Amino acid sequence: MAQIEKIDFFLPSRNLHNDEIAKKFPDWSAEKIAKKTGIRTRHISGENEFVSDLAVSAGEKFFKANDINRDDIDFILLCTQSPDYPFPATACIVQDRLKIPTSAGALDYNLGCSGYIYGLAIARSLVDTGIARNLLLITSETITKYIGENDKGNQTLFGDAAAVTLVTESERQSIGPFVFGTNGGGMNSIIAKKGMRGHQFAEIPYNKREGALSMNGPEVFQFSLSVVPTLIKGVLDKAGLENSDIDYFVFHQANAYMLTQIRRRLGIEKDRFIIDMADVGNTVASSIPIALDNMRSRNQLNSGTQVLLAGFGVGLSWGACIVKF
Repeated sequence: MAQIEKIDFFLPSRNLHNDEIAKKFPDWSAEKIAKKTGIRTRHISGENEFVSDLAVSAGEKFFKANDINRDDIDFILLCTQSPDYPFPATACIVQDRLKIPTSAGALDYNLGCSGYIYGLAIARSLVDTGIARNLLLITSETITKYIGENDKGNQTLFGDAAAVTLVTESERQSIGPFVFGTNGGGMNSIIAKKGMRGHQFAEIPYNKREGALSMNGPEVFQFSLSVVPTLIKGVLDKAGLENSDIDYFVFHQANAYMLTQIRRRLGIEKDRFIIDMADVGNTVASSIPIALDNMRSRNQLNSGTQVLLAGFGVGLSWGACIVKF
């Protein structure tokens, strides 16, 4: 059986403040951006800083802060939509740079906003079946490299980050149950259109990929409002729990306005619903573990605390699970 043992995260050093965006797009003030998105600043990866760099920095920070032996790590899962290379898997690069034993397994999986939930499901499966005992679930994204210079909407939302979650063996099952869903018919709502089907993408430097990321905000908003309430009911029913049994709800930190509308529709009180993106932005698959680690710092995750996690977005895909700390 599996449990979340430790979480840590890393943010690139460069900040992109609302003031800087407002200077570029004068029709949006810094205050308007903050009110609309719930974000004041976000972190942007450097020109030569990529997914493996963020993942390794997060891993080194994790090992420095925790009494964990690298030799005990036997599997690495790495969630990213912006890998260093089409191949090899970035997880293999990270294994070497973090000096994880060569006896460890390592693989990438490509998913965004729901990626942390999917990663926890894979991690639990590997631990429950005895394939792994101490697994690093790493979420790392340099999504800002896909955002065009004139893309005001996405510049206000997204930030780069990496997070590390240690999933270990436990005497009790503390991760799950899970509920998932997919609607590939909505693929164009959030898409990087320059890929293998547009092979020129591979020849364009990262910092020149004008408009690679395309997101239809209204479609994503309507998708989230329609899918998330059913998702939450589904995972609560599967666990045999009521809304009131959950101490905290931690959803993918897409933007504050969307989350507030979802919270109201679900009838969840503000003090049980976490909105934590003001200083990091939408960090895609890392948004949930970052929020969880910040909760730990505020002493909100104590023994027995029950948290409902939910991710939804690119794919279109969605997933939810319950974690008992």
